Amino acid sequence: MGPLIPNGLISFEWNSIIAIIIGIFFGFILEASGFSSSRKLAGVFYGYDFAVLKVFFTAALVSLIGLLYMDYLGYVDIGQLYVHPTYLWGAIIGGAIMGVGFVAGGFCPGTSLSAVAIGKIDAIFNVIGIMIGIFIFSELYTLFEPLYNGNFQGNITLVDSLGVNRYWFVFILTVGAIIMFALSDMIRKRVKKIFY
Repeated sequence: MGPLIPNGLISFEWNSIIAIIIGIFFGFILEASGFSSSRKLAGVFYGYDFAVLKVFFTAALVSLIGLLYMDYLGYVDIGQLYVHPTYLWGAIIGGAIMGVGFVAGGFCPGTSLSAVAIGKIDAIFNVIGIMIGIFIFSELYTLFEPLYNGNFQGNITLVDSLGVNRYWFVFILTVGAIIMFALSDMIRKRVKKIFY
């Protein structure tokens, strides 16, 4: 049955409208969960608050398990889902730049827009910084293009690159998440004792 647009169940013209609706709900949930707070987001890097890590990792796992069940039951064809192409150098360098910006500003791009919507001044400066970065990148694209398109890996997933069964991968990832959640609680308790 799914995905809906490639199989003609929803016309392609609805693509942007559905994306806007999902974006509005996503922003609302981010703000309602407290993720418009730069202190809460930066807490992951300083070891005193791992709520962001737990929520996003849980959401990813629930989505992945849900997709596998939907595929198994015949409601979704995983083979038809879009997989973004991997350009290794762009991913590594872009991830490093975003990571530094995340720690320095306390926001990722999505949470910064959520915080701007409720009028947070630090988020406004963060979004201005993002826009300046986008402008510089677009103006100097010819200079950055070899890095941006460097080391093309194709439309691969972790399951493809590791060469494991996807059900075993999800099981191992779930066990890893449980261990990571337990470790993050231990780290948070130790950091809390030091600073409080």
